[in-house]
Amino acid sequence: MKANLRMTVYCALFTALIIMGGYISIPLPIGPVPIVLADFFVMVTGLFLGWKYGLISVAMYLGLGALGLPVFAGGRAGLAVIAGPTGGFLFGYLLLVFVVGLISSKGRTAADATNLVASIVGNIALFSVGVPWLKVVAHLSWAAALAAGLVPFIIGIAIKIAVAVALGRVLLPRFRHKLNSGAAAAAAATASAIAEATNNDIEDDEDN
Repeated sequence: MKANLRMTVYCALFTALIIMGGYISIPLPIGPVPIVLADFFVMVTGLFLGWKYGLISVAMYLGLGALGLPVFAGGRAGLAVIAGPTGGFLFGYLLLVFVVGLISSKGRTAADATNLVASIVGNIALFSVGVPWLKVVAHLSWAAALAAGLVPFIIGIAIKIAVAVALGRVLLPRFRHKLNSGAAAAAAATASAIAEATNNDIEDDEDN
């Protein structure tokens, strides 16, 4: 129970980080897709929480926005945003966190190479959904969709990936150690409680 509560808290904290990243939004004159930090925090969520809890965290983010809370880029909210030109990037966050969490978890340690590959492949997955969605919903040509939904972000993507990998190198070993030690303590406490309950049952049977 304590381990589940701990992961629930972590999911909520990383959801809050994604929301904060969405508020840091710079509109671009060439299209509806702004520069945000939400995708950066989605990457970090995948690295730190893994694909399972990362998906939960991102799903919470999308759910809050769908319910009308102003959590999307620029403080927007609602189903109209999800179904709009940038909706593909929002759904792409699920792919991003899943791919990053899945690939990064394959490494035994917080290796830079593994996290780098995870972040690159995750971003490819993100834009492979976001750009075609933008093209269809906004009725753009492929050239216009790439110009509005990919080209302006390439340098920023590289910077975000580099920072995410650097954060993983510094903080991820400590974070995983804390999670593992917490899980071990919870398992020990559960085993102790089961053993105590079993002993009590045996003593009751002997008394009877």
